[in-house]
Amino acid sequence: MVSTSAVGQGDVFLVSLDPTVGREIRKTRPCVVVSPDELNAHLSTFIVAPLTTGVHSYPFRIPCRFAGKSGFVVLDQLRTVDRARLARRAGKLQRATVLRALEVLQEMFAPGSTR
Repeated sequence: MVSTSAVGQGDVFLVSLDPTVGREIRKTRPCVVVSPDELNAHLSTFIVAPLTTGVHSYPFRIPCRFAGKSGFVVLDQLRTVDRARLARRAGKLQRATVLRALEVLQEMFAPGSTR
C-alpha cells in the first residue's frame, strides 16, 4: 500500500485489481489516476483507469506510451479503488495523454453522447 504521500491526477500506480468478476481487467497492473486532485487530497479512494499493452483499439481507449511500451488507457474499465490497492508508484503519464483521456471521459458521460 502507498503511504500517505500525495496521489495526483495522471500518476500511474501498480494497482491490485483482484478480485474481479466476469470480463473485468484482472491482476496487478499499472493504472492511471483520473480523479481530480481536489478529490484525491481528501478521500482515500481514487478513480483509476487501467493501462494495457493489448492491441485492441476502441473509441474509449486512448493510445499512450508508458515505461517504454506502447499501449492504451482503458477508459471503459474505470474503477474506484481504495488506497490499500495501490501497490507502488510507477510514474506519471504525459500531460497531453491525461488531457485527452479527460476529454474522452467528458464525451462518454455527456447527455446524448454519440460515441
